[in-house]
Amino acid sequence: MADSPHDPAGPGAHRYSDDAVARNHRTSGAHHRRDDADPGGGFSRKDDNKDTKKEKSFWRELPILIVVALALSFLLQTFVARVYLIPSESMEPTLHGCPGCTGDRIVVEKISYRFTDPRPGDVIVFKGPDSWSAGYTSTRSDNVVLRGLQEVGSLIGVVPPDENDLVKRVIAVGGQTVECCDDQGRVLVDGKPLDEPYVQMDYPFTPGVVDCDTDVPSGRCFGPITVPEDAVWVMGDNRSNSADSRYHVGDEYQGAVPLDNVIGKAQFIVLPPGRWGLIDSPEIIPS
Repeated sequence: MADSPHDPAGPGAHRYSDDAVARNHRTSGAHHRRDDADPGGGFSRKDDNKDTKKEKSFWRELPILIVVALALSFLLQTFVARVYLIPSESMEPTLHGCPGCTGDRIVVEKISYRFTDPRPGDVIVFKGPDSWSAGYTSTRSDNVVLRGLQEVGSLIGVVPPDENDLVKRVIAVGGQTVECCDDQGRVLVDGKPLDEPYVQMDYPFTPGVVDCDTDVPSGRCFGPITVPEDAVWVMGDNRSNSADSRYHVGDEYQGAVPLDNVIGKAQFIVLPPGRWGLIDSPEIIPS
């Protein structure tokens, strides 16, 4: 009989051999898994590597995030709104401020006046014309490095701009005639008296005793002044302690402020917390 073409060891030997190989593979895989795992049952080395990569990625992205934040701050401060500190008492009681005390910090928005002009009653912040800035002293350091840092800080809003910025209330606009006073001591615009509930401090005015016709006239009296076109006449709410348009009638604008100098409209008091709120800007309509 011819020899059969099968393994002399028989078919059972093949099954045994295959089972052994499978067990060897499973055992080998288990050893590999145990090598990768943390002996204490925690995260694997692969997880540690992922955490390290995330940390490196954060530090690479941090400078980009800082640059983006500074760019956004610059854009907001330049075109949208900026916070200003009230340094004086000229707008009391609407806005608090005095040398050495904690003055109000106000948000001044810059968008609305790109489309409309200031109206009587608005509280505005503006850059003082030349005659208003005669005594202004720069707040910048003489040190070149510090001065550079201050300029950068001003761009992103953490340092005040190096200019004579002022806050007052609009009383009259271009083409209107403003003066004081009528027989009750009120400001007149185009011959009609204004109702100004925000004024609580003013010079004395008593008809026949201290008024605009007495030998020593009341400090309220001025004008009449016709406001130049593209300008506004402004006054502080604290009429007896405000160097406003009345004190600059001899300049080229007759005391008025050019619209090009207007920075924006004062909208909110943001600090101190006890003073939070909208800034009252009632529309002034001569009666």
